Amino acid sequence: MTATGTGYDARFRIWRGDAEGGELRDFTVEVHEGEVVLDIVHRLQATQAADLAVRWNCKAGKCGSCSAEINGRPRLMCMTRMSTFSREETITITPLRAFPVVRDLVTDVSFNYTKAREVPAFVPPQGLAPGEYRMQQVDVDRSQEFRKCIECFLCQDTCHVVRDHEENKAAFAGPRFLMRVAELDMHPLDAAESEGLDRKRTAQEEHGLGYCNITKCCTEVCPEGIKITDNALIPLKERAVDRKYDPLVWLGSKISRRRD
Repeated sequence: MTATGTGYDARFRIWRGDAEGGELRDFTVEVHEGEVVLDIVHRLQATQAADLAVRWNCKAGKCGSCSAEINGRPRLMCMTRMSTFSREETITITPLRAFPVVRDLVTDVSFNYTKAREVPAFVPPQGLAPGEYRMQQVDVDRSQEFRKCIECFLCQDTCHVVRDHEENKAAFAGPRFLMRVAELDMHPLDAAESEGLDRKRTAQEEHGLGYCNITKCCTEVCPEGIKITDNALIPLKERAVDRKYDPLVWLGSKISRRRD
């Protein structure tokens, strides 16, 4: 390792390959003060590996495109500073493990778009036009936390229900989209129930809420600091259980069926 002015040479191991297979390859790349991992990947492309495939867009931690696993932890490359690591450390970059590899660091995250389409949209309240909606500030604040999601899918990648069990993907939406269900269920203006849509029931029966065992790994990797587990998944679980086992709800459903 050699120092060059304020810079130094760092050792990287980067996964190269495609859906057919691949391997980790070693590189030595110059690093300068204040740089992030994505800067180094771009320098590597410019000087040693022009064909290295990597997905990125804003380089500001807002588009979620440059997700990868850095030393085994799901991170945004544009928000991971090189100062996080010692100069002697070898930095390993691999694609998101939970999703199929397209090439090098690029993965096929279409699973997430499929799950997004399975979550029914907000149902506007009857009798109110857009612009006439009114909410308490506390309700705005609660939803605003969830709306900070940049869909980097790091929470989806680190969730062991998806990461370690491919067979679960058909039945489990993952933390990002269960958070969306929770947001809509908490929304004071969502009129889903008037349309016969029970979001708590669908969270359990269609989106796999029961698979989540609240390990908080999704919260730990969220670059926006959203408390996915504490503020979305646990409250949704509590409401789903209350709904399922509330004797008054049970009695009401029986009466409704008899009337039908």
